[in-house]
Amino acid sequence: MTNTTATPAHGSHAAFAATPDFAGLPRLIALMTGDEKHAPAAHSTLDALWVLYDRVLRVTPDAVDDPGRDRFLLSKGHGPMAYYAVLAAHGFFDESLLPGFGSYDSPLGHHPDRLLVPGAEIGSGSLGHGLPIAVGTVLGLRAQGLTDPRVWVLIGDAELDEGSNHEAIAHAGPAGLEQLHTLVIDNASATHGWPGGIASRFTSAGWAAETVDGRDHEALYAAFTAPHPGRPLAVVARVEPKG
Repeated sequence: MTNTTATPAHGSHAAFAATPDFAGLPRLIALMTGDEKHAPAAHSTLDALWVLYDRVLRVTPDAVDDPGRDRFLLSKGHGPMAYYAVLAAHGFFDESLLPGFGSYDSPLGHHPDRLLVPGAEIGSGSLGHGLPIAVGTVLGLRAQGLTDPRVWVLIGDAELDEGSNHEAIAHAGPAGLEQLHTLVIDNASATHGWPGGIASRFTSAGWAAETVDGRDHEALYAAFTAPHPGRPLAVVARVEPKG
């Protein structure tokens, strides 16, 4: 695993009171106890989420309602512990909320709720919803003349079993939705797979696509920031197979 510290892109994290630390994430995750059934799903996303929030996304706790912010949509919402840990580490909410994870009176549910979790853009957990919502988000931003904000959506490879995602992929490429970025966490849990690999599903529809080691922070950062003029970008992050 590559673990490096770098200056965040675009100065996007100047508003944070403390410097976030990747090494502190296991402690934050350990605070979340209870009857969580999707720990492998959560841990599969940890490195990619960290690199996005620490070095790529232009959003801060003080700018969650700023029209010019980047949007991050967690479609793989059925294992949100890593997401909550990363949000807490970056100051979106206090870590004192983490021990209550999943309890009746906690805002941190087993699926994120955008009305309760500071920084969450969508309520998620049902497979196949996030990428179509991301396409609609980009179209909405375009309609408002907002062409600078980037939209990121994190999906699991098993979500590609859902037809709604393929409709979104088929539309976004020909439409040239350059603001759209899809991160696919590939832990070999898809029922059907895809001939030629997951990236080929996107490139065949006119997307730019990169496949990287999902635990290598430098490889993730390079893929996340690769130029893709006139096309949406897909990054397939391979991690260990789901046990």
